[in-house]
Amino acid sequence: MLVFSSLPAEVKHRLGSRGIPFVIVDPAGVPGPDVPSVGSANWAGGLAATRHLTDHGHERVAITTGPEDMLCSLARLDGYRSAMTMAGLAVDPRLVRFGDFRVRSGFEHAMDPLGGPHRPTAVFAGSDLQALGVLEAARLRGLSVPEDLSVVGYDDVPLAQWSSPPLTTVHQPLRHMAEAATRMLFRPDDPRGAAQRMELATRLVVRQSTARRGQRGVATETVGADA
Repeated sequence: MLVFSSLPAEVKHRLGSRGIPFVIVDPAGVPGPDVPSVGSANWAGGLAATRHLTDHGHERVAITTGPEDMLCSLARLDGYRSAMTMAGLAVDPRLVRFGDFRVRSGFEHAMDPLGGPHRPTAVFAGSDLQALGVLEAARLRGLSVPEDLSVVGYDDVPLAQWSSPPLTTVHQPLRHMAEAATRMLFRPDDPRGAAQRMELATRLVVRQSTARRGQRGVATETVGADA
């Protein structure tokens, strides 16, 4: 089981020459036709996160996603764009940022727009770590979350429920992804000769970092439907 962003050709050749079965978990790009993989529905996750914000009356929604050359980053961005279009809202290119999924990335990309005269009222971060950076940027800018700014993360790492306030986020089914990858390793090859590829559903977990524009946050945690 390989938790790689991509599979180097040399590693693939070595595994194949030794007859070692393998599966990639959460690939960053599009695996080759002969590479089995298990991922998650990044586009649907981005759509659900952004629709949650637009449904709560937010019109200026910023996004900081991951690296521009990673498929998961682009898929989450496409989900964001689709949700904005569905809400009849224009995407301000100044509010679209590419980062590296880390805390500092979220912080640095939030400081500038949150200090401007036409700041966003909500931010969709491409990872929970980036969302933590956004929370710190909001604090330094004198903004309260969620009264002044709603924040949504991605991944639902254990730390997300302990942030201040607890973070609304998109849950990735990492345990189920690992289980599915393990089952793939013990199944015979597809008789049609094609490698198996699986994409599992994400879901939105609503906590206290989001609220209707101009209102206070929710009081209890709820879990949304599968995205």
